[in-house]
Amino acid sequence: MAAAQKLLEWYRAGARDLPWRQRPGTPLPADPAWPYRVWLSEIMLQQTTVAAVRGYFAAFTARWPNVAALAAAEDADVMQAWAGLGYYARARNLLACARAVVAEHGGRFPHDEAALRSLPGVGAYTAAAVAAFAFGRRAIVIDGNVERVVTRLHAITTPLPAARGEIHSALVALTQPIADAETGEFAQGLMDLAGRICTPRNPQCPMCPLHADCRAATAGNPENFPVKPPRRSRPLRLGTAWWIEAAGMVLTVTRPPRGLLGGMRALPSSDWRDADTPPLPPVAATWSDLGAVAHGFTHFELNLRVHATRLPHRPDIDGDWVPVATIADTGLPTLFAKAATLAYAHFALQEP
Repeated sequence: MAAAQKLLEWYRAGARDLPWRQRPGTPLPADPAWPYRVWLSEIMLQQTTVAAVRGYFAAFTARWPNVAALAAAEDADVMQAWAGLGYYARARNLLACARAVVAEHGGRFPHDEAALRSLPGVGAYTAAAVAAFAFGRRAIVIDGNVERVVTRLHAITTPLPAARGEIHSALVALTQPIADAETGEFAQGLMDLAGRICTPRNPQCPMCPLHADCRAATAGNPENFPVKPPRRSRPLRLGTAWWIEAAGMVLTVTRPPRGLLGGMRALPSSDWRDADTPPLPPVAATWSDLGAVAHGFTHFELNLRVHATRLPHRPDIDGDWVPVATIADTGLPTLFAKAATLAYAHFALQEP
């Protein structure tokens, strides 16, 4: 039996039940919102786990059940709802893409990969995934999980990302015996296999439906794949965040629309610099240095010092004042949520 058919049989016998996935072997839904759900899930799942996405997906689809509803949403509402998922450029592209689908495609996602790739925030992987999962088109769907399975299956020694051409060619050959509409199930089967059996560490090779076909398993070294280039150390940047509290309220600001955490609610903060030059605080006050919180971004590590003050009256300064008691519910991204937790704990200890 061909490897692709083995995987399809395994997947159909025990596919994970996910709210954005059709059960294997059943027709695609006629619901015009189905491609929207597939696309939304794929954007959310980038750099994020299934467990983390489930709650966000349920909340988004309850609040914005179709692409037209999302396109009409306020930017700030979407950014707040996204808070905690990370990689916030995805949220900005989410809105841009929804609005492009409404304005340029009559509220319906295009069916083919080329047209999908013309949409904001839709790259090669997402276009292939939407074409396959939402419309049953033949597509080669490659994410990090698929890369792991295929490099092990064929013992591809070329390091990533240079190996991606070989991975694509291997998948074309693997999927050749199956029907166009089955390539989506095949890709989802690879993803399930990667999540449950072909894991990064301690893969359960004897349980794998492709065990007999896997060169890395035969060689006894599956954890050597995929081969990755040496990791570069990320530079350290420094910054300061200010907690300004007055009469039970704390000042928040909206970050500029472009750049890291763009459009997100945050605490006032300095630029993030390579050198430790003390920045000027936004108001004259007696400040307490509460220490620092650390956070990793894709290209650098950030050490953010947290300075806090409690004032008798609100200063005349731009921003939005929110109740201290509900600061955790205001959609702060993880970095500033860490800073807020530090400040909240500091003042809580001072309470009688």
